[in-house]
Amino acid sequence: MALYSPPSGHTSADGPIHHPEVAAMRLNYDADVLLEKDALPDPLAQFETWFKQARSTTVPGVEPNAMCLSTASKSGRPSARMVLLKDYDERGFIFFTNFESRKGRELDENPFAALTFLWGQRSVRVEGRVERVEEEESDAYYASRPRGSRLGAWASPQSKPLPGGREELESSQHKVQERFAGTEDIPRPPFWGGYRVVPDRIEFWQGRPSRLHDRLQYNKAEGEEKWTLTRLAP
Repeated sequence: MALYSPPSGHTSADGPIHHPEVAAMRLNYDADVLLEKDALPDPLAQFETWFKQARSTTVPGVEPNAMCLSTASKSGRPSARMVLLKDYDERGFIFFTNFESRKGRELDENPFAALTFLWGQRSVRVEGRVERVEEEESDAYYASRPRGSRLGAWASPQSKPLPGGREELESSQHKVQERFAGTEDIPRPPFWGGYRVVPDRIEFWQGRPSRLHDRLQYNKAEGEEKWTLTRLAP
Protein backbone atom coordinates (compact mmCIF):
# COMPACT_ATOMS: atom_id res chain seq x y z
CA MET A 1 0.00 0.00 0.00
CA ALA A 2 1.49 3.33 -1.05
CA LEU A 3 1.76 6.14 1.49
CA TYR A 4 -0.37 9.23 0.84
CA SER A 5 1.33 12.11 -0.92
CA PRO A 6 -0.28 15.34 -2.18
CA PRO A 7 -0.95 15.67 -5.92
CA SER A 8 2.04 16.76 -7.95
CA GLY A 9 2.59 20.49 -7.72
CA HIS A 10 0.32 20.87 -4.70
CA THR A 11 1.64 23.39 -2.14
CA SER A 12 0.20 25.38 0.71
CA ALA A 13 0.02 29.15 0.75
CA ASP A 14 3.40 29.20 2.49
CA GLY A 15 5.13 26.68 0.22
CA PRO A 16 5.54 22.88 0.16
CA ILE A 17 5.32 22.65 3.96
CA HIS A 18 1.63 22.65 4.87
CA HIS A 19 2.11 23.80 8.47
CA PRO A 20 5.41 25.69 8.80
CA GLU A 21 4.52 26.74 12.34
CA VAL A 22 4.52 23.04 13.27
CA ALA A 23 7.74 22.36 11.38
CA ALA A 24 9.36 25.21 13.32
CA MET A 25 8.50 23.75 16.73
CA ARG A 26 11.68 22.55 18.41
CA LEU A 27 13.54 22.61 21.68
CA ASN A 28 17.23 22.70 22.41
CA TYR A 29 18.00 19.49 24.30
CA ASP A 30 20.67 20.47 26.79
CA ALA A 31 19.37 19.31 30.18
CA ASP A 32 21.66 16.32 30.72
CA VAL A 33 23.95 13.70 29.18
CA LEU A 34 23.99 9.88 29.19
CA LEU A 35 27.41 8.28 29.04
CA GLU A 36 28.43 4.65 29.29
CA LYS A 37 30.51 5.30 32.40
CA ASP A 38 27.42 6.56 34.21
CA ALA A 39 25.02 3.82 33.10
CA LEU A 40 24.21 1.13 35.65
CA PRO A 41 24.96 -2.51 34.66
CA ASP A 42 21.31 -3.53 35.17
CA PRO A 43 18.78 -1.68 32.99
CA LEU A 44 16.01 -2.23 35.56
CA ALA A 45 18.13 -0.37 38.11
CA GLN A 46 18.80 2.35 35.52
CA PHE A 47 15.06 2.57 34.87
CA GLU A 48 14.33 2.91 38.57
CA THR A 49 16.84 5.76 38.85
CA TRP A 50 15.27 7.68 35.97
CA PHE A 51 11.73 6.86 37.08
CA LYS A 52 12.34 8.21 40.57
CA GLN A 53 13.78 11.39 39.07
CA ALA A 54 10.74 11.72 36.78
CA ARG A 55 8.39 11.28 39.74
CA SER A 56 10.18 14.00 41.69
CA THR A 57 10.15 16.55 38.85
CA THR A 58 6.80 15.91 37.12
CA VAL A 59 4.39 18.85 37.01
CA PRO A 60 0.89 18.42 38.50
CA GLY A 61 -1.51 16.61 36.18
CA VAL A 62 1.23 14.66 34.38
CA GLU A 63 1.54 10.97 35.20
CA PRO A 64 5.17 9.76 35.09
CA ASN A 65 3.95 6.15 34.98
CA ALA A 66 2.06 6.79 31.72
CA MET A 67 3.48 4.73 28.87
CA CYS A 68 2.63 4.02 25.27
CA LEU A 69 1.89 0.31 24.85
CA SER A 70 2.38 -0.96 21.29
CA THR A 71 1.06 -4.33 20.16
CA ALA A 72 0.44 -6.00 16.82
CA SER A 73 -2.04 -8.47 15.40
CA LYS A 74 -0.93 -11.81 14.00
CA SER A 75 -0.96 -10.18 10.54
CA GLY A 76 1.48 -7.52 11.75
CA ARG A 77 -0.90 -4.55 11.92
CA PRO A 78 0.29 -2.38 14.83
CA SER A 79 -1.76 -0.46 17.36
CA ALA A 80 -0.76 1.77 20.26
CA ARG A 81 -2.42 3.34 23.28
CA MET A 82 -1.51 4.98 26.56
CA VAL A 83 -1.71 2.84 29.70
CA LEU A 84 -0.31 3.16 33.21
CA LEU A 85 2.62 1.25 34.66
CA LYS A 86 1.40 -0.30 37.89
CA ASP A 87 4.42 -2.27 39.08
CA TYR A 88 7.89 -3.36 38.02
CA ASP A 89 10.67 -5.55 39.32
CA GLU A 90 13.55 -7.65 37.97
CA ARG A 91 11.02 -9.72 35.97
CA GLY A 92 9.52 -6.85 34.00
CA PHE A 93 6.86 -4.14 33.74
CA ILE A 94 3.21 -4.68 34.73
CA PHE A 95 -0.02 -3.09 33.50
CA PHE A 96 -3.67 -4.10 33.92
CA THR A 97 -6.50 -4.18 31.43
CA ASN A 98 -9.50 -6.04 30.03
CA PHE A 99 -8.33 -9.31 28.43
CA GLU A 100 -11.07 -8.94 25.79
CA SER A 101 -9.93 -5.47 24.67
CA ARG A 102 -8.10 -4.96 21.40
CA LYS A 103 -4.75 -5.04 23.16
CA GLY A 104 -5.74 -8.23 24.97
CA ARG A 105 -6.83 -9.94 21.77
CA GLU A 106 -3.64 -8.90 19.99
CA LEU A 107 -1.48 -10.16 22.85
CA ASP A 108 -3.26 -13.51 22.60
CA GLU A 109 -2.35 -13.66 18.90
CA ASN A 110 1.12 -12.15 19.15
CA PRO A 111 2.53 -12.12 22.70
CA PHE A 112 5.15 -9.40 22.22
CA ALA A 113 4.92 -5.70 22.97
CA ALA A 114 6.84 -2.46 23.24
CA LEU A 115 6.56 0.26 25.89
CA THR A 116 7.63 3.89 25.56
CA PHE A 117 8.02 6.33 28.44
CA LEU A 118 8.58 10.04 27.75
CA TRP A 119 9.86 12.32 30.49
CA GLY A 120 10.76 15.71 29.08
CA GLN A 121 14.17 15.34 27.41
CA ARG A 122 14.38 11.64 28.31
CA SER A 123 12.74 8.54 26.96
CA VAL A 124 12.85 4.82 27.73
CA ARG A 125 11.86 2.11 25.26
CA VAL A 126 11.15 -1.46 26.38
CA GLU A 127 10.63 -4.50 24.14
CA GLY A 128 9.90 -8.10 25.02
CA ARG A 129 7.47 -10.97 25.29
CA VAL A 130 4.29 -10.60 27.31
CA GLU A 131 2.77 -12.93 29.88
CA ARG A 132 -0.22 -12.72 32.18
CA VAL A 133 0.65 -12.18 35.82
CA GLU A 134 -0.46 -14.64 38.48
CA GLU A 135 -4.09 -14.33 39.54
CA GLU A 136 -2.99 -13.43 43.07
CA GLU A 137 -1.19 -10.35 41.67
CA SER A 138 -4.25 -9.30 39.68
CA ASP A 139 -6.49 -9.82 42.71
CA ALA A 140 -4.22 -7.76 44.95
CA TYR A 141 -4.05 -4.82 42.57
CA TYR A 142 -7.78 -4.94 41.77
CA ALA A 143 -8.61 -4.86 45.49
CA SER A 144 -6.43 -1.74 45.90
CA ARG A 145 -8.37 0.25 43.31
CA PRO A 146 -11.05 2.82 44.23
CA ARG A 147 -14.57 1.39 44.27
CA GLY A 148 -15.56 3.30 41.13
CA SER A 149 -12.65 1.83 39.20
CA ARG A 150 -13.49 -1.69 40.34
CA LEU A 151 -17.08 -1.23 39.20
CA GLY A 152 -15.88 0.32 35.94
CA ALA A 153 -13.96 -2.84 35.08
CA TRP A 154 -17.27 -4.72 35.17
CA ALA A 155 -19.26 -2.02 33.37
CA SER A 156 -17.11 -1.37 30.30
CA PRO A 157 -16.93 -3.86 27.39
CA GLN A 158 -13.59 -2.36 26.50
CA SER A 159 -12.86 -1.68 22.81
CA LYS A 160 -16.30 -2.86 21.68
CA PRO A 161 -18.70 -0.50 19.83
CA LEU A 162 -21.43 1.24 21.83
CA PRO A 163 -24.42 1.61 19.45
CA GLY A 164 -26.32 3.35 22.24
CA GLY A 165 -23.62 5.94 22.77
CA ARG A 166 -22.56 7.29 26.16
CA GLU A 167 -26.00 6.45 27.54
CA GLU A 168 -25.38 2.75 26.96
CA LEU A 169 -22.14 2.89 28.96
CA GLU A 170 -23.76 4.80 31.82
CA SER A 171 -26.67 2.36 31.83
CA SER A 172 -24.20 -0.50 32.16
CA GLN A 173 -22.50 1.33 35.02
CA HIS A 174 -25.86 1.81 36.78
CA LYS A 175 -26.68 -1.90 36.48
CA VAL A 176 -23.29 -2.82 37.94
CA GLN A 177 -23.78 -0.38 40.81
CA GLU A 178 -27.11 -2.02 41.58
CA ARG A 179 -25.63 -5.50 41.30
CA PHE A 180 -22.90 -4.77 43.86
CA ALA A 181 -24.85 -2.38 46.09
CA GLY A 182 -23.86 -2.96 49.70
CA THR A 183 -20.93 -5.16 48.66
CA GLU A 184 -17.50 -3.88 49.63
CA ASP A 185 -15.51 -6.92 48.50
CA ILE A 186 -16.25 -6.64 44.79
CA PRO A 187 -14.74 -9.64 42.97
CA ARG A 188 -12.32 -9.12 40.10
CA PRO A 189 -13.92 -9.77 36.71
CA PRO A 190 -12.57 -12.98 35.15
CA PHE A 191 -11.89 -11.02 31.94
CA TRP A 192 -9.70 -8.42 33.66
CA GLY A 193 -6.16 -8.67 35.00
CA GLY A 194 -2.48 -7.96 34.59
CA TYR A 195 0.18 -8.45 31.97
CA ARG A 196 3.93 -8.39 32.41
CA VAL A 197 6.26 -7.25 29.64
CA VAL A 198 9.41 -9.36 30.12
CA PRO A 199 12.14 -7.24 28.52
CA ASP A 200 14.96 -8.44 26.33
CA ARG A 201 15.76 -4.95 25.04
CA ILE A 202 15.67 -1.62 26.90
CA GLU A 203 16.87 1.65 25.41
CA PHE A 204 17.54 4.89 27.28
CA TRP A 205 17.42 8.10 25.26
CA GLN A 206 18.77 11.44 26.43
CA GLY A 207 18.25 14.49 24.26
CA ARG A 208 21.41 16.38 23.30
CA PRO A 209 22.10 19.55 21.28
CA SER A 210 22.05 19.49 17.46
CA ARG A 211 20.01 16.27 17.58
CA LEU A 212 23.15 14.28 18.45
CA HIS A 213 21.30 12.46 21.19
CA ASP A 214 22.62 9.80 23.56
CA ARG A 215 21.10 6.35 22.99
CA LEU A 216 22.21 3.44 25.16
CA GLN A 217 20.60 0.08 24.49
CA TYR A 218 20.68 -2.94 26.79
CA ASN A 219 20.13 -6.35 25.18
CA LYS A 220 19.71 -9.81 26.66
CA ALA A 221 19.93 -12.87 24.44
CA GLU A 222 17.40 -15.65 25.00
CA GLY A 223 18.50 -17.90 27.84
CA GLU A 224 21.14 -15.45 29.02
CA GLU A 225 21.20 -13.65 32.36
CA LYS A 226 23.71 -10.92 31.53
CA TRP A 227 22.80 -7.70 29.74
CA THR A 228 25.06 -6.18 27.08
CA LEU A 229 25.27 -2.43 26.56
CA THR A 230 25.57 -0.75 23.15
CA ARG A 231 25.58 2.88 22.04
CA LEU A 232 23.36 3.58 19.04
CA ALA A 233 23.62 6.44 16.57
CA PRO A 234 20.88 9.04 17.05
